[in-house]
Amino acid sequence: MAQMTTANRLTGLRARPGLLERIDVPRRVVFLAAVSMIAIVALLMAFIAWQGIQLFVKDGVSVGEIFSPTWNPLANAGPEFGLLPFIAATVCVTAVALLISTPLSVGLALFLSEVAPNWAKAVVQPSLEIFVGIPSVVWGWLGITVLVPFLADTFSGPIVISLPIAGPVFSMPGFLTGFSWMAGSLVLSIMVLPTITSVSYDAFRAVPQELRTGSLALGTTRWQMIRHLLLPSALSGVLTAVVLGMTRAAGEALAVQMVIGNSPTMPAAITQPLTTLTSQITLDMGNTVFGEPWQDALWTMSLVLLIISITSVVLVRLINKRRLAS
Repeated sequence: MAQMTTANRLTGLRARPGLLERIDVPRRVVFLAAVSMIAIVALLMAFIAWQGIQLFVKDGVSVGEIFSPTWNPLANAGPEFGLLPFIAATVCVTAVALLISTPLSVGLALFLSEVAPNWAKAVVQPSLEIFVGIPSVVWGWLGITVLVPFLADTFSGPIVISLPIAGPVFSMPGFLTGFSWMAGSLVLSIMVLPTITSVSYDAFRAVPQELRTGSLALGTTRWQMIRHLLLPSALSGVLTAVVLGMTRAAGEALAVQMVIGNSPTMPAAITQPLTTLTSQITLDMGNTVFGEPWQDALWTMSLVLLIISITSVVLVRLINKRRLAS
């Protein structure tokens, strides 16, 4: 009886939950924020997809026509909406930019994670944050005033690669004006370098320190530990960093438009001017009227960019799943 009385007394002393505690406001706010973000992304993707298919549904353009190499929306005989030059240029410019920036970014992330002393980290990491904050127009202006004249003056003649015995094995025309595929890729490689470096650095630091010390205790050198332990363990994070850099490069418009030359031609040489999807959208968006086939073609370009981004993310996730399964 005494025990029951004590239990009842303790129950009576316990404070009743208030209205806010019963509603659980923080949990509901977080839940609503998550649902709102998912809804915004879904609505945005649905809107771009709906606008992107109007070129086929409303204007009667076949899917095969957009893979034509001819872009002439004002042709008297009938507008031509071939997006192949822009798609190919986007892929080529992005690929070269990643080939340049990925080794530098991953190497810098490894240096900061495993090798750099504290004073070097204190200098490099704030510098990367400053790099991220530089506007695109500044990079484009630097490209116009520094990079483009340098390419035009230094490599104006034909570029020939020769071997001592075989002789010339590869040649291509020089930079006529400097505005080119190479200029766009170089500007993009600088712009995506901080993104890939930061995400790769986080991936390397996420590897437990016990694995490092255990590997070194077994007699491996630092570089053997990095090659055989650190890189395989952080590979999924590094791939994510590369994909983020790729989507950043593929979606960049202003800086690329300022240095790439804006010529709707198929990529043939790294010295020639090109036009990417984003560059063409920004060039033509002020010349179109809502609902016209020309503007519908620009929405189709946006849809293609969205498909490229989604495909790259899905591929990386599939690669990571296969790595974890094996």
